[in-house]
Amino acid sequence: MRISRSDTTATSNGAGLTDDTERPGAGRLGRAEMGERLGGFIYGTIVVLAVIVAGAKAYPDRSAWIAALVVVTTGVFWLAHVYSHALAHSVARDEHLSLAELGRIARREASIVEAAVPSVVALVLGAFGVISTQAAVWAAVGLGLVVLAVEGIAFARVEKLGWAGTIGAVAGNLGLGALLIGLKLLVTH
Repeated sequence: MRISRSDTTATSNGAGLTDDTERPGAGRLGRAEMGERLGGFIYGTIVVLAVIVAGAKAYPDRSAWIAALVVVTTGVFWLAHVYSHALAHSVARDEHLSLAELGRIARREASIVEAAVPSVVALVLGAFGVISTQAAVWAAVGLGLVVLAVEGIAFARVEKLGWAGTIGAVAGNLGLGALLIGLKLLVTH
C-alpha cells in the first residue's frame, strides 16, 4: 500500500473530514500554520525595514534608538495581531477563547517579532560601537533583505514552484525590500 504525504499529515475531525495539519507531537508545522508563520515573517520583515528607514532619518547617529524602535514597534504589532486574531477566533467559532488557544495564537503571531532579530542584532552592534551606526543600519537593512529572500525560497519550496517560480518569489520579496531601500535613500539624503 502506498502512503502519500496527505495520508500521513491529515487528521480526522470526527466528522470524517480531514484538515491539513500535522499530528500532535509530530514536531513539524502543518501547511496552514506554516503559511501563517511565513506570512508573519514577511509582514514582520516589512515592518522592520520600514521602521529602520524611518528610524535612520530620525536618529542618524543612534542605532540603539533605532533598535528600540524596531523592538517596540514589532512588539506592538504582535500584540495587535494576537488581540485581533483572538477576537476573530472567538467570533468565527462562536465560543469563548481558551487560554490554550490564546497561547497558540500568540506563538503563531510571534513570527512578526522573530523577523526583527537579525536586524536588531546588527543595530545593537552599532550601539556598542562594534560597527558604525551607518554600517549597522545598512547591515540591518541587508539582513532584512536576506530574510525576505529566505522567505521567498521557503514559499517556493512549500508551493513546489521550481526554479522559475523560486526566482519570481524571491524577486517579489526583494523588490519590496528594494522599494524600502529606495525610500531610505530618498528620506535620508
